[in-house]
Amino acid sequence: MVGARSLAMGMNRLIDAEIDARNPRTARRELPAGLLSRVQVAAFCALALALYLIAVFQLAHIVRWLWPIPLVGFVVYPYLKRWTWLCHLWLGVVDGLAPMGGWIAVTGRLPWEAWALGGAVALWVAGFDLFYSLFDLEVDRAQGLHSAATHFGVRGVFAGARVCHALTVVLLAAVGAGLGAGGWYWAGVGTVTVLLVYEHALVRPGDLRRLDAAFFTVNGVISVVFCAFVLAETGL
Repeated sequence: MVGARSLAMGMNRLIDAEIDARNPRTARRELPAGLLSRVQVAAFCALALALYLIAVFQLAHIVRWLWPIPLVGFVVYPYLKRWTWLCHLWLGVVDGLAPMGGWIAVTGRLPWEAWALGGAVALWVAGFDLFYSLFDLEVDRAQGLHSAATHFGVRGVFAGARVCHALTVVLLAAVGAGLGAGGWYWAGVGTVTVLLVYEHALVRPGDLRRLDAAFFTVNGVISVVFCAFVLAETGL
């Protein structure tokens, strides 16, 4: 996970370096600001790829055939915003591969509960990435980039995020029901639901002052808290 995530972030910075340089919010990132060279970032990506492959070949044999799939997602994602607003959903799908990959690496199987968990993560990420697109709405319009915000406006983004996060809760509940999960898991689903409602209560189409808290803070808490409840459920 660390190798894959590091590789994805490094490739995103490389591919988007020129776009980032034209955006005041991202112009201070390492590549546009000249703090790192493209060669240095490429070397970092190579090291991250090596770490990813070393880890992959310690896992179940089937994983050795599946490892290129996330790499395709990493490469395609940065380019999608140049063509389609579906980039948000693609990002979610790429992140949703993580729990599915972990599941098949441990069990060698991919039952419907694994697909549902991957779908929950995909929709959760897509939902908060819709919010993230609001940070760069005017800049994306000026650069001719495609995002949900440039296509559907602020209200459309809010509507899409609500749908994504409602379906996230539904899928998490489906996973729990399918696995016969106990109280700790359901407490986790309930807590995630409350936090998602709170996230959406922080911002309104006409008031984005707390967008940072809604996007960064709340979702960071969600991931840690839900992980804690799942660990409690498993007795770890």
